[in-house]
Amino acid sequence: MTDHDQPTDWGSTLAFLTLRLWLGSRALLTGIEKFADTRTLTIPLLDADGNPDASGAMVEVQEKFYALSNYHAVPSSLADSLAREPLLPGFLVSPFYAILGWVLILVGLTLIIGVFNRISLAIMGGIYIALTAGLILIKQDGGVSWLAIHIGLIAAALVLSKYNRFSVTRS
Repeated sequence: MTDHDQPTDWGSTLAFLTLRLWLGSRALLTGIEKFADTRTLTIPLLDADGNPDASGAMVEVQEKFYALSNYHAVPSSLADSLAREPLLPGFLVSPFYAILGWVLILVGLTLIIGVFNRISLAIMGGIYIALTAGLILIKQDGGVSWLAIHIGLIAAALVLSKYNRFSVTRS
């Protein structure tokens, strides 16, 4: 009996699709957010009609924007804590930071499109394991717990990957 002759387990198929799309979206948006920053703009205060206030009052507004020059792998406070950890060698941390956002974007896109799903899930698992190791060393238990949930979701997706029906590649 070939794979095409077997009846489709639609519950498991949809469960894998849901996990794949959620994990892919999570990775893609997390990678994109590594290029985000905010800037403060000073704009005129508007009256009830949407016109500049007659007093000429100005207000400061925070605006989020994305640019390649904004890239930061982790928040600076976290990067500082990780830099002080003697068990994290700088010659490994710097390249990891340099590629983290790009890899998350790539893995997210491959999962959403459905290309090399198992490989993408394994790479995502490796990223989260590496991040977990760093967080354990600097005693960020909340972050470790949060990443453990993601590892569980990745493991579940890998188990369900045999039900991969809606993708470009079956692997």
